[in-house]
Amino acid sequence: MSRLPADDLYSGTQSQRRRTSRNARVVNAPPPLLRLPRTMRRLQRQAPMLAIHGLSELSGRLRDLTGHELIDMARVMELMQFVYRQQQLARRGADYAVDDFGFDAEWTESFLPLFKILYRDYWRIETAGIEQVPAAGRALLVANHAGVLPWDGTMIKTAVFAEHPNPRHVRALVASLFMGMPVLSWFLRRTGQTVGHPDDTRRLLERDQLVLVFPEGVRGTGKLYQDRYKLRRFGRGGFVSTAIRSGAPIVPVSVVGSEELYPMIGDATPLAKLFGLPYFPITPFWPWLGPLGIIPLPSKWRIQFHPAIHVEVHPPEAADDQNLVMALADQVRDTIQQGVYENLKLRRGVFV
Repeated sequence: MSRLPADDLYSGTQSQRRRTSRNARVVNAPPPLLRLPRTMRRLQRQAPMLAIHGLSELSGRLRDLTGHELIDMARVMELMQFVYRQQQLARRGADYAVDDFGFDAEWTESFLPLFKILYRDYWRIETAGIEQVPAAGRALLVANHAGVLPWDGTMIKTAVFAEHPNPRHVRALVASLFMGMPVLSWFLRRTGQTVGHPDDTRRLLERDQLVLVFPEGVRGTGKLYQDRYKLRRFGRGGFVSTAIRSGAPIVPVSVVGSEELYPMIGDATPLAKLFGLPYFPITPFWPWLGPLGIIPLPSKWRIQFHPAIHVEVHPPEAADDQNLVMALADQVRDTIQQGVYENLKLRRGVFV
């Protein structure tokens, strides 16, 4: 067998080494399709900070040009916090605690940034008498009800958690109609609401909870605009009986501003019966504008918490005295109605 010269052998070896080295680089390097997802993941992680940085620069330039704060970075950060918190909570899986009513306190608090934006910026709510709400222990909050949809309950709950020196969750009682709706009922229960039944009310009060009740019920939310701020009767005073039996003081709450959210100028009763609703509101925008008609108007709100009416001084058996119960119910109603009138005088206009 002929043998190659040493130089040729060395040269061939070097050539093979170069080919092997090139092949090794090709084999070891990740394909472009694998490198791309890594880049996308890195950009995805950096996107929030890049977006915030870009908005901050844009906000500064607009402020320099106009002399006004057109982009509120504090609110932007609150929205980012809400999104981040939702992502965290989604990773909990099934490992989270709820009470007997399905209330998830941690999940509910994650929505506070959104509700605070509505509270402070959209409806510009002024709250008075928040110190009347007990810092601890049971109490029954009783408020007037209006506005087609129960935004007043949401804002009262937000006021107690955002304004009170000792933030507390308020458990609102809602009509059984809403608790029968598939998606809405799940959301209501998970954020602390329960059906307006005396047994549920008593159970919550016995656990030293704050419970919010609207004695007007759907008669309040379904009022025509011409009847705004005129409270309906409080029924037979069942909330008073429950408060006496539970030993809970009653804190009257007056709300001004919710009447103008959806100015109800008519009620399409046939449609209400068709859909099984207590009323079918006709407003200047609904149903004419479709989904846009559901957007509430930016009315100016005032919420006042009045001094507690201490019905707990009466013995539990006094709850069966209908004369006493009705007298106390009228006292609560008159307090709320007078508060509504006083706060209407303090408001310069519907939207200011």
